[in-house]
Amino acid sequence: MDTMASATACQCGTCGYCRAARTDARRANIVQPDLELVAVPRDESFKVWSHGYPYRTVRWHFHPEYEIQVITSTTGKYFVGDYIGNFAPGNLVMTGTNLPHNWVSSVSPGERVDERCLILQFDAEVVANAIKVFPELKCVESLLDASRWGVLFTPKTGAAAEPIMREMLGAQGMRRITLFLELLDLLVHSAEQVKLASAAYRADPTRYAETRINHLLSYIGKNLSQELRETELAELAGQSASAFSRYFRRHTGVPFVQYVNRLRINLACQLLMSGELTITDICYQVGFNNLSNFNRQFLLLKEMSPSRWRAYQQLNAASASESSDAAPALEAFG
Repeated sequence: MDTMASATACQCGTCGYCRAARTDARRANIVQPDLELVAVPRDESFKVWSHGYPYRTVRWHFHPEYEIQVITSTTGKYFVGDYIGNFAPGNLVMTGTNLPHNWVSSVSPGERVDERCLILQFDAEVVANAIKVFPELKCVESLLDASRWGVLFTPKTGAAAEPIMREMLGAQGMRRITLFLELLDLLVHSAEQVKLASAAYRADPTRYAETRINHLLSYIGKNLSQELRETELAELAGQSASAFSRYFRRHTGVPFVQYVNRLRINLACQLLMSGELTITDICYQVGFNNLSNFNRQFLLLKEMSPSRWRAYQQLNAASASESSDAAPALEAFG
C-alpha cells in the first residue's frame, strides 16, 4: 500500500481548488450520517447483496462493518468522508469501519433502476480471527488500515471484482469463503489504489451516535422484543406523531412499522436456524403480539412461511451432514 496515491490533486489548503473542495465537503456534511444496522446471518461470515435505485439505504450513513461496493449501473456523485467524486459502472470502493459514505445516482424523476450495485459487508472480527488461523492473510491488514479513508480501485479491478461478487450472491458453504478470499486477494494486489478522504479526516462514530435518529435506531435495536409504538418514539424524540413519521422515513427510507418489522423478521430467521424454539415462541420473542401477523409479515419479506423457511434450512443442514457421512464411504471404496 506504499504506492497508494491521494484522491485530491492538491492539499495545500489555500488555493482555489482546496477552498472549493472544503465548501463541497461542508455541504456534504451538513447532515450527520445515519447508522445503518447490518444484519449478517448467524451462520455466515459476511453479507453480500445487491440493490437498485432509489433504495432505503441510499443516504449519508455509516456502520461498524467494512464494506466493498461495485457500481453496476448509473452514474452520479459519491461521498466518502470529506471526499466527493464522480462514479460510473465499474466504480469499486472499499470503506472502513464507521466511515460515512453515500452514492447518489443521476436518474430522471420517477425513474427506477433494478440493480445499481453489488455490496459485501463484514465485521472486523471476521478477518482478525481468520488472520490468527491463517498467517498468510496478514497482507490484508494494510488494506483494512487504508480503508479508514476509503479506497478507490481502478475500473479494471472493478470489472474483475463484479463477477466474483455476483457469484457470491448465490454461493453457499465453502464456495462463499473461496470467493471472499479471491476478492480480497484481488484488492490487495490491485495497482493504483487511491485513498479518498483527506489524511486529516477521522471518522467519529461517537459524535454521529449523538444525533437524534441514531439514538432512536439504537433504542429500537435494543428493544425489538418489546412493544414499540410510533407515538411513544415520537414522544422520545420530542416530536409530534406526524412530524416523527416524516422524519423517520426521510432518514431510513421506510415507514417506522416497516423498519421494525424487517429487523424483527431478520432476528426471527436467526432463531429459526437455531432450531431450539417453536415458531410460536419465536413470534413473541422477536416482538410480534400475535402469530397471524408474524406469519403475514414473514411471508411478505421472505416469500414463504416461517415453517417452510425453517424446513429449507434443515434440508440445507442435512445435505451438509450427508456429504460428510458419505466421505468415509467413498474413501473406503477408493
